[in-house]
Amino acid sequence: MENHNNVTEFILLGLSMKKEMKTVCFAIFTTFYLAIFLGNFIIFITITYSHLMQQPMYYFLWNLSFIDPCFTSTVVPRMISDLISSRKAISYNCCMTQLFSFHLLGGVEIFILVSMAFDRYVAICKPLHYMTIVNRQRCNMLILTAWVVAFWHSVAQIFMMLRLPFCGPNQIEHYMCESKPLLKLACTDTHVASILVIANTGMIALVTFLILVSSYIIILYNLRKHSSESRRKALSTCASHVLVVLLFFVPCITTYLPPSDTVNDKEFAVFYTVIAPMLNPLIYTLRNTEMKNAIRKVWCRKLTFFLK
Repeated sequence: MENHNNVTEFILLGLSMKKEMKTVCFAIFTTFYLAIFLGNFIIFITITYSHLMQQPMYYFLWNLSFIDPCFTSTVVPRMISDLISSRKAISYNCCMTQLFSFHLLGGVEIFILVSMAFDRYVAICKPLHYMTIVNRQRCNMLILTAWVVAFWHSVAQIFMMLRLPFCGPNQIEHYMCESKPLLKLACTDTHVASILVIANTGMIALVTFLILVSSYIIILYNLRKHSSESRRKALSTCASHVLVVLLFFVPCITTYLPPSDTVNDKEFAVFYTVIAPMLNPLIYTLRNTEMKNAIRKVWCRKLTFFLK
């Protein structure tokens, strides 16, 4: 089938709200975006210049603190500017670029969370073999795998969208270019494409979530064999990871798994595009004494250096 496109640009309708609320939301989301960058920057620099970089758990967290701002930046700057802009147009090419980069970086984040769960599983269930199993070479391989799998997932998404004809209307009921809102605008039967979106994104998110939940259940079961101090430390770390997983995956599954017309995607999307990346630094530092001590040492050293 030849692809005929009469649409050269789309109009992003953004979040549903009254006009007087847009200025307030502009200030709120700008603050959130700055918090995402500041929080993840602090974690990234702290791990880079501390002994924590040698530990697999913090190596994965270091990668996550790099991906989070990049992932958010594919969406949030545009959303913020559209809140105070009278014209909310995005070109067809920019729309497809945003779709690809969003799924690429979101996919990498998902598989980094899986790698972090694997790290905790080995650390708690196979502590004697931990450094052998989760060595730096294997950590690098897991990160490389995350990028490769996410890349092909994104290629599948963009290839499917590029094959669809868009003849008008061109108003996207969202604050970003996403698969499901775009399917509603295609001037062809999108039944098969909708199933592919559910299979390629919804089922991947659901299966990954179930694997993560299962791994943490196994971890909790194995904690019975540990001392009370070890249990307390492991539970504190795992609680942080589980909270991040819930914040990211539950809204994601709610968005992508049901058919296109059953949920309002954009409200749920705020959780995994803004809220989860903003809370990740807090979740991983407030309950982590080792991380808090490292932040103190690294930033006191940096501050002393700059004041000399």
